[in-house]
Amino acid sequence: MKRIYLDYAAGIDNPSSIHAAGREAKAALESARAKIAKIISARPDEIIFTGSGTEANNLALNIAGHIVTTNIEHHSIMRPAQQRGASFVSVEPNGIVDPQKILAAIRPDTALVSVHYANNEIGVIQPIKVIAKTLHATRYTNRVLLHTDACQAAGFLNLNVQELGVDLMTLNASKIYGPNGIGCLFVRRGINIVPMIIGGDQERGRRAGTESVALATGFAEALAVASEQRPARRSGGKTNTEKLVKLRDWFIAQLPEARLNGDPIERLPNNINISFDDIDSEMLVLALDAHGICVSTGAACTTSSNEPSHVLQAISPPTPSYDKRGNIRITLGRSTTKKDLEYTLKILKKEIASALTRNRT
Repeated sequence: MKRIYLDYAAGIDNPSSIHAAGREAKAALESARAKIAKIISARPDEIIFTGSGTEANNLALNIAGHIVTTNIEHHSIMRPAQQRGASFVSVEPNGIVDPQKILAAIRPDTALVSVHYANNEIGVIQPIKVIAKTLHATRYTNRVLLHTDACQAAGFLNLNVQELGVDLMTLNASKIYGPNGIGCLFVRRGINIVPMIIGGDQERGRRAGTESVALATGFAEALAVASEQRPARRSGGKTNTEKLVKLRDWFIAQLPEARLNGDPIERLPNNINISFDDIDSEMLVLALDAHGICVSTGAACTTSSNEPSHVLQAISPPTPSYDKRGNIRITLGRSTTKKDLEYTLKILKKEIASALTRNRT
């Protein structure tokens, strides 16, 4: 039967439309939702699609009551938490938070604890399971929810929400080779989430706005591929994680003069965040860029800010030379080769030597 589309006011492939085209779009959207849910051991109705990881984090914190978080969270947690008068727990010098300090910060009116699964700047992995068990073992068991921002962790760490013990979890597609412009928030069944975007009844009334079927499908496929790359999901052969750990550790070993920021063991396989004394971070990034090497000084979403990294400030006590300590964040990917890193190392050492020479003159 010929199909004549006369619902352009609704847009193309709107999953909220009840005609055949809308039903097809709805089926594809729900298939993507179910695929994501299965990977993280959740139910499909516990997945809320959002426009980004930032939106999902903001949505998770849109809760009545006191919030406890750490002082090295992503700005999409830090800033809304500051607006809500949250308590910020200091991490240890290696960037990892002590679960007992989280527990000590809980008040009778605490509603939510939010802790990064893996930090976006220094790559440290937080003990989410231990934090969950610590919370569950207290008298606050059924009152304090646990949220984790797992955007950076998705490609490398266990995302099983039942095993982690989390009540809410943020993911996004762009960090796992998926499309930009889509994220999701896992919300355990029975938890009432307060919507921030109000309008239609999409996402079961928890996030208004027409969903993008294409982005959701791409997100689900990217997460499935990332899941297959994890060591626990493979039998035999070298996984992407194992490859990156080897490259990461080799590169770090070639720079004895650099300071590694964050725990050397409990960190993401692809993260190398290093500091050099008397080096300007931005100048070093630009010098590497001139040779075709793309690195950063920290989170891409804060590159327009002149403020020093709040993460590095949290793990590095101020010293007379602190302002002269430059850091760069190097993160490896599936296509990274040892040859790439050898070239980077050659240029990096050359530029550091040049910068130090200029500083002495």
